[in-house]
Amino acid sequence: MTTKAGTTVPTTAPTPTPVHRPAPWVRTRLRAMPLAGVLMAALALVTVFLAAALPRVADRGADAALQDFVRQKGLNPTSLQSTSKTRAADTAADLDAVQQTLTAKVGRELTLAPEGAANGTRALTPGGMFNPGYARIADSEPPILTLLYLHDLAARATLTDGTWPTPATGDGPLPIVVSKKAAETIHIKLGDILDNGTEGPGTKRNTVVVGLYQVNEPQDPFWDDLGCPARACLKPTTGHEHWETSGFVDGGSLPAMAHWGSGGQNFWRLPVDPASLRADQIDRNRGVVTSFLTGSGATVLASATGRADLHTTSNLPDILTRADARYQAALPLGTIGPVGVAGVATVVLCLAAALATDRRTAEIRLLRARGGSRAGVLLRLLGEGAATVLPAAVLGTTLALVLLPTPRWGYAVLAALAATLLALLAFPARAALLWSRRRAPGGWRRAVGELAVLVVTAAAVAEVRRRGVGHSNGGLDPLLVAAPLLLAVTGGLLLARIEPLVVGWLASLAGRGRGLIGFLGLARAARDTSGRRRPSALPLLALLIAVTTTGFGATVLDTVDHVRTRAARITTGGDIAVSLPDYGSLSESFTKAAGALPGVRASTGAWVEPKARFVGADGDYTEAILVAVEPTAYAEIARTLGVGEFDPAKLSAAPGGPDAPLPALFSRDLVKRLAAGTPEVRTPNGNGLRATVAGIVAASPAVPDPGKPFVVVPAGPAWERLPEPKRMNKWFAVGDPDPEQVRSTLRDNGVTQPTGLSKLVADDAAAAGKGSHGLPAGYTVHSSRELADQLADDPLQHAAGRLFWYAAAAGAGFALLAVLLTLFRAVPDRTAVLARLRTMGLRPRQGLALIVAEALPQTLAAAVGGGLVAVAAVGLLGGAFDISTLVGARVGDAISPALMPVLLPTVGLGVLVGLGVVLETLVAGRRQIATELRAGEQS
Repeated sequence: MTTKAGTTVPTTAPTPTPVHRPAPWVRTRLRAMPLAGVLMAALALVTVFLAAALPRVADRGADAALQDFVRQKGLNPTSLQSTSKTRAADTAADLDAVQQTLTAKVGRELTLAPEGAANGTRALTPGGMFNPGYARIADSEPPILTLLYLHDLAARATLTDGTWPTPATGDGPLPIVVSKKAAETIHIKLGDILDNGTEGPGTKRNTVVVGLYQVNEPQDPFWDDLGCPARACLKPTTGHEHWETSGFVDGGSLPAMAHWGSGGQNFWRLPVDPASLRADQIDRNRGVVTSFLTGSGATVLASATGRADLHTTSNLPDILTRADARYQAALPLGTIGPVGVAGVATVVLCLAAALATDRRTAEIRLLRARGGSRAGVLLRLLGEGAATVLPAAVLGTTLALVLLPTPRWGYAVLAALAATLLALLAFPARAALLWSRRRAPGGWRRAVGELAVLVVTAAAVAEVRRRGVGHSNGGLDPLLVAAPLLLAVTGGLLLARIEPLVVGWLASLAGRGRGLIGFLGLARAARDTSGRRRPSALPLLALLIAVTTTGFGATVLDTVDHVRTRAARITTGGDIAVSLPDYGSLSESFTKAAGALPGVRASTGAWVEPKARFVGADGDYTEAILVAVEPTAYAEIARTLGVGEFDPAKLSAAPGGPDAPLPALFSRDLVKRLAAGTPEVRTPNGNGLRATVAGIVAASPAVPDPGKPFVVVPAGPAWERLPEPKRMNKWFAVGDPDPEQVRSTLRDNGVTQPTGLSKLVADDAAAAGKGSHGLPAGYTVHSSRELADQLADDPLQHAAGRLFWYAAAAGAGFALLAVLLTLFRAVPDRTAVLARLRTMGLRPRQGLALIVAEALPQTLAAAVGGGLVAVAAVGLLGGAFDISTLVGARVGDAISPALMPVLLPTVGLGVLVGLGVVLETLVAGRRQIATELRAGEQS
C-alpha cells in the first residue's frame, strides 16, 4: 500500500474464513434428547432379549423332556445290542477288539455312554442242576444254570469265596463262579461239580464252582439283560416252577462254553448317552440308528468287524418316535403364550413409534420445508434409530445366548432379528405417514382391513375345529397356533368400534350431573389427542391380547390339572385304594380302622374276582369280573368319581328268598345277553349267583377300564349264598386321607403272611426290589394324589407350563407399557388442560382423579373384553385341543370355559395397569403441571 508521501505501509493478508461444517445429525439429536434415546434403547433391549430368550427356553425344555423320557426307558432298551455267533477261535481279546471297532464306528454318529457298555458271550442253551439236595420247588423242575462270559466282571462284583475262574483245560468240568446268594438259595457249595445232564442237542459238560461273588450294585440296570447274576430268580411258570441263576466263565473258556451250551452268542452293548439327544435331531438320530439296524450302517459294521453274521437291534427308534410324537403334540400348546407376547410387543413398538412421531412432527415437517427429501429425512431417522436400537439389540441377543445356553441358536437369532427390524423401522415408517394424503376418518379402507382380519380369524377357527391341535401327528402350524391371537385381535378391533360410543354415552350421562371430573375424564377417553371421536385402537389391542392369551392359556393349564386329578382318581378307584395279592384277604379290623382315618368320607371293602364267568340263560358263557361291594358306600364313591353312578337302593333291594336272584349292576356289553333271561355268575370254584338287572353302567370304580364284562353285586347277600369263606381283596375310599396312615393301618391290621409258593414269589419280588413301604409284595396302597403327582412329574409338561407363565408375565409388562405410552402420548394436551383447571381452583387430588378417569375406561373395557374373548376362544377352540400329552395319560376331556382361570389374569392385569397409571401420575404429573404453569400454554 502506498501513501501520498510515497511511503509504503505494510499490510497483512486477510485471514481466510473457516468453512462451517454442520454437526453430525445423529450425535446432535441424541445430545438434544438423551432420555428419549435411552428409553428407546431400553425398550429395544427388553424386546429383543425376550424375542431371543423364549425360543431358547422352549429348546431347553424340549431337550430336557426328550432326555428324561429316554432315560426313563432304561439302559438296555436305549442301547444298540449287537450279536454274532461264537467262533471256535474266539477269545476275550477278540471281543474287546470288536467292541472298540463298534464304538469307533457308532461313536462317529451317536454319543455313547461308556459306563453302560458291555461285551461278552452267553451260552445258547441253559442246563439243569441235577445234583441231589439242590433246592426244588414242590419237587418240580431242577434249578437252571445259564452260563456267560462278561468282560471286566471283577470291576462290578466282589469275590467272597474261592477264586475267579480260569480257562477250561481238557475234558474236565468247566470252571465257573456263581453269586453267593444263589448258592445259599439252591444249596450250592464251593467246589461242587454241577451235574448239568446230557439232554438237548449235543453233550453238555459239567461245571465246577470255583468261586462265589457278590454283585456290587444288584439294582443297577447294567444287569437287566444278563440273566440272574445277583441271586437265584424264581420262575413261577405254572407246573414248572424252578430256580434259575447265572454263572460266569473265564474269557479263555469261550469255545468250551459254546460247546457246553450247544453254541454261543457273542454280544456287545453300545448305550447311547441320553444327555446328548436333542429335540431338533430326533429324525436324524432315528435315521442313524435305523441305518445301523437294517441299512447301510449295518453293512459297514459287519465289514469293519469281519463278522458277516453281526446283527444289531435296538428299541431306540421306537422310543424316539414316541418322544417325537409327544413333542409335536405339546408344541402348539406351548407356543400360544409366546405368540401372544409377540402380538403385544408389536403393538407396544408401534405405540412408541407413534409417540415419537407426535413429539417430533413439527421438526420433521420443518426439515421437509427447508428442502429435505423424503428419502434423506427417512435415512436420518433410520440412522438415529440405528444408533440406539442396534447396540441394544446386540446386547439383548448376546444376553439371551449366554444366559440360556443351548446348542442351537437359529430360531433365537431370527426372532431377535425380526424384533430388531421392527424396533428400527417402526419410527421411520410412522413418520412416512406424515406425508401421505390425509383421508377422512372412518373411511372404507379401515372397514376392509377389519373385514379381512375377521375372515382370516374365521378361517383359522374353522381349521382348528376341523383338524384339532395337540395331536401326536400334528406339529407347529402357524395358522392354528395363532388362532387365539387372531380372536384377540378381532375382539380388539370390535371393541375399538364399540368402546368410544359407550364411553361417549357415559360421558353425556356424567355431564348432566354436578361433578366435573367424571365428565372430563370420560369425554377425553372417548377421543384421541387430536380431539376426534376415535381414540387409537393400539393400546386397547395390547391389553386385550394380553388378557385373552393369558386367560386362554391359564384355562388350558387349569383344565389339565383338573383332568389329571380326575384321571388319577378314576384309575385309583377313589382317592385311596388298597389291593392285595391272590393269597391275601383284608380283615374287618382294617376296614373299620381305615374307614375311621381322618379325611375319609366314604369307604368300602370289596371282593374283585377277575376270573369269574357270566353264564347267560342260553347256557353260553363269557369271562367276566365279579365285584361284591357294600352298596351305599360304593354308590357314594361312584357318585364322587362320576363313574358308574347308580341308585344304592336298587342294589340294596332285599331279594325275595335264598333262591331269588340278586340285584346286580351289569356292564353295557352284557345288555344283549340279559334279554334271554336270568343270568348266573360263577366263581372259579364253580359256585354260582343268579342275578337280576338293577342297572346298566359303562364302568365302575373297582373296574374303571375293565376290558371285559363285569357284574357288581351286594356283598352281604352274595356271601350268604356262596359256600366260600368271605374275602375282601380290595378297599376303596374317597376324601383326603393320608396314604402313609393307610399303609400303617394296613401293616398293623391287614397283612396276611404268604405261605408255600406264594411266599417264595413274595420273597423273590422283595429281593428284586419290588417291595415297598414295608408291605409284602402284592400289597399296594394306591393314592390318587401320588398318581397325579407322578403324572405331573414330566419335564415336557413343566416346560410347556413354564414357557407359558414366562410369556404371560412378559405380556402383562408390555400391556402395562402400552397404557403408559398412551398416557405419555397425551401428556402435552392433558398437562395444558390440568394447568388451566388448576388456575380455576382444581385441587391436586381432583387432577389425579381426572387422569385415572381418563385411563380407566379403556383399561376396564380391555380387561372385560379380553376376559369375554378368552371365554369365547375356549368355547370355540377348546374342543379341538388334545391335552393328553400335558395330562400324562390318554384322556378324552375337552377344554371347557372356567371362571377363575380367566378372572384372575383379568383382574390382575387390570389392577396392575391401574397402579401403573396412578404411579405415573404421582411421579410425573405434578412436575409437568408446574412447568406448564410457569411457561404458559405452548400453542
